[in-house]
Amino acid sequence: MTDKTSSLIDTLRDLVSESQNPATLDIDLQDSLGIVSYINQQDNNVSTAIEKQLPEIAKAVDLIVAAMKEGGRLVYTGAGTSGRMGVLDAVECVPTFGVSDDQVTAVMAGGESAMFRAKEGIEDDPAAGASDLEAIGFNSKDVLVGIAASGRTPYVIGAMAYANSQGSNVIALSCNPNAVIAEGATVAILPVVGPEALTGSTRMKAGTAQKLVLNMLSTASMIRLGKSYFNMMVDLKATNEKLYARGTRMVMDITGASQSDAEAALKQADMKVKTAVYMLLTSTDAVTAEKDLESADGFLRQALATKGIQ
Repeated sequence: MTDKTSSLIDTLRDLVSESQNPATLDIDLQDSLGIVSYINQQDNNVSTAIEKQLPEIAKAVDLIVAAMKEGGRLVYTGAGTSGRMGVLDAVECVPTFGVSDDQVTAVMAGGESAMFRAKEGIEDDPAAGASDLEAIGFNSKDVLVGIAASGRTPYVIGAMAYANSQGSNVIALSCNPNAVIAEGATVAILPVVGPEALTGSTRMKAGTAQKLVLNMLSTASMIRLGKSYFNMMVDLKATNEKLYARGTRMVMDITGASQSDAEAALKQADMKVKTAVYMLLTSTDAVTAEKDLESADGFLRQALATKGIQ
């Protein structure tokens, strides 16, 4: 056994996410219902852990909103399950909120192929984390979210160090209270969900916590940037039949227009739901609608209010 391995064993022994869960010691003796009941009981701890982190999550949202208003990007970085969670959240922002492919993006240890096949060794290279950010032109306008259940992934630490060297704001997301990545972060979000039902399997509670936090970061930021009307995602991109139908229904529900009128407005608005809604409610053309929405910083509710429409 090398000194490096001994040191890592000692480090992992001290991590909450790697410790043995006393509530599931006999999980291997359970039938199927017993096993899934244990897992469900442990999952109940996740929302409570996140609730305690809401003030920090809100601070992170403020950083993201400020960066995006100045043309910056939201960039996620991670390895393994953590990296995949970042990729998952980033790619969903394009159709959901109508952002460009790179406005919310993710870099993952091992690259795109690691999304589908585990490449565990690459996470041990901090230089790779830095070079992956450099490759996408990461700069001081951008915000980085470093995701690591253990809080000590070298790849993520390297990426965060690079982001700090660029003068960027850095957000840490880990499920351990004394996460190393918190030391280099502007804001640290640390939902401590406790030991996993299956020791060290951080794709479980830790992964769930990460997904829920990332949901909040991206969704709250987009709402703050004017991408919702009431609780409807009016910046949705109608990129497939389901989204087209959803967008058409949204225009109909908000304006009271017929399906044919809603579809016609969407076509004139280049499939932009928010623009189509404004056109129909104010009897304006697409060019005017775009200008008025821009004057309201993209907020449909505010733009309509200037026309006396609540």
